[in-house]
Amino acid sequence: MERFLMRDLEAWRENPHRKPLIINGARQVGKTWLIKEFGKRHYESVAYVNMDNNAAMRELFDTDVLIAGLQLQTGVTIEPDSTLIVFDEVQENPKALTALKYFDEDPRGFSVVAAGSLLGILLQSGTGFPVGKVETLDLYPLSFEEFALAAEGEQLLASLQNPNPALIQAFKSRAIALLKTYYFVGGMPEAVSAFLDSRSYDDARAVQKRVLADYERDFSKHIAPREAERVFAVWDSVVAHLSQENKKFIYKVVKEGARAREYEDALQWLVDARL
Repeated sequence: MERFLMRDLEAWRENPHRKPLIINGARQVGKTWLIKEFGKRHYESVAYVNMDNNAAMRELFDTDVLIAGLQLQTGVTIEPDSTLIVFDEVQENPKALTALKYFDEDPRGFSVVAAGSLLGILLQSGTGFPVGKVETLDLYPLSFEEFALAAEGEQLLASLQNPNPALIQAFKSRAIALLKTYYFVGGMPEAVSAFLDSRSYDDARAVQKRVLADYERDFSKHIAPREAERVFAVWDSVVAHLSQENKKFIYKVVKEGARAREYEDALQWLVDARL
């Protein structure tokens, strides 16, 4: 499937003054796939490093031999003009995030992309961020237009984007049916892929449930137990909030008698995690 953010990545590559790039986004929105696909299309090689549970890379950022260490870690000979360097799950190694300034200051002009799913949380913890040394892009679940392109191809998408009223009217019922499908399947890439492979809503729902479970495991992994309970409570209230006419967040929906001071930090955690 095609992600429209690819165009921004291509523009970044062509910019002679580009800085290291950070792609922000919640888990499972397709950051890793997009970066690897970008590297496959536009570079001769990709030096990909996942920072999660990577002890070697944690040590590497304490040395002055970063490029040599990356080559040993990835098995890729890194050339400034033809290699894309990728740091995935960069939030798991705060030193890697800080070290991006090394690449901005290096005159050889390396292409470096970092991806992180909890960077908002990391920044709130006081970790040094290379201000002025990086660029950022945000990746979200598939938009309806991206979904339409993946599900029906370029011709229907072109008709949806065409301002001709007669053309829009002619394909209205088909577009409405597709929109309803998008409402159910959503934009998480794996759920979209599962649905398109089988045209089964059950397959899409199975992926959705697994993604939700993965999110909830993150709560317990990254938050102290007492605060995690509050995050779960806010998280569980989202459906109830969305079903109301009043679109303001109301704390008593979380728990009868709940007050802002008890749950505002939990709510902010979910916002920072882009959930």
